[in-house]
Amino acid sequence: VQLQASGGGLVQAGGSLRLSCAASLRTFRSYTMAWFRRAPGKDREFVAAIRQSGAPTFYADSVRGRLTISRDNVKNTVSLQMNSLKPEDTAVYYCAGQSGGRPESDAYGYWGKGTQVTVSS
Repeated sequence: VQLQASGGGLVQAGGSLRLSCAASLRTFRSYTMAWFRRAPGKDREFVAAIRQSGAPTFYADSVRGRLTISRDNVKNTVSLQMNSLKPEDTAVYYCAGQSGGRPESDAYGYWGKGTQVTVSS
């Protein structure tokens, strides 16, 4: 099982990025998918999650209204559209998958390696 995140990079504050995660999970459509992030010197934190069918979605308060999670159950991908980025969004972003459980909990069974997002002020 592999989760491969991509799309990170360097962007100015107020800019946008789109992260994508390709999953080799054979039963991708049966998994809740999520994005987490770890900023320098901080613990990993929940960003967003999406249930198997595409709804409902869940967001951390700090990103709600700026970041949007979506999925494509045909292409086995989950995406994170990031708008109005702030320097405090700088972190390594990880995609994760699980078959059940609380969406904001980090008890996910599958994790990708992460992609770096850097937002300059």
